[in-house]
Amino acid sequence: MSKARLSWVLVLGAAAATGGYVLVVRGALTLDLGWGRSVRTMGPLQVNIAAPRSVVFDVISGPYLRRTPRAMAGKLTVLERGNDMVLAAHHTPVAAGLVATTVETVRFASPDRIDFRLVRGPVPHVRETFVLHEVETGTRLEYTGELGTDFWALGRLWGRQVAHSWEATVAGSLASIRAEAERRAGPPATPRP
Repeated sequence: MSKARLSWVLVLGAAAATGGYVLVVRGALTLDLGWGRSVRTMGPLQVNIAAPRSVVFDVISGPYLRRTPRAMAGKLTVLERGNDMVLAAHHTPVAAGLVATTVETVRFASPDRIDFRLVRGPVPHVRETFVLHEVETGTRLEYTGELGTDFWALGRLWGRQVAHSWEATVAGSLASIRAEAERRAGPPATPRP
């Protein structure tokens, strides 16, 4: 093979690899072959919220089960709505200006549980749960999940990278949920002397 032809093969190979990487990161291409599947846990993450459990549940479920607020339009698109389950696309900014889009089913079990299951995204398998516990000061919101990748060690490397970003996104969501639920619940009652 001539040097010129080898150069073109390398350039085309690099372009194909880059394009494939971008498609996987954006969630437009999911490789779900089941070969060398590794599953890792995500979380647990917990946040205490000074608001009743019903308010916290409403803050989480509202954008999915009712009209999605304009402020969330760039982050969430509900594709199909049911009474207690939706199919939703989540849009998350990632490295180099890319936006990862995951499509998930979201099931609501009022008043204390919300389950997410990945349909399409940068990895072939994700299951997540939000559980709302009543506590003396309001609500404890606990997040747990699992993320699965294929292709043995290479998949585990990719899974670590995706899980790190995924958990950071969830932590940001928990902080937003807390702020909005506490805003809706109003200031805590001050004890009388």
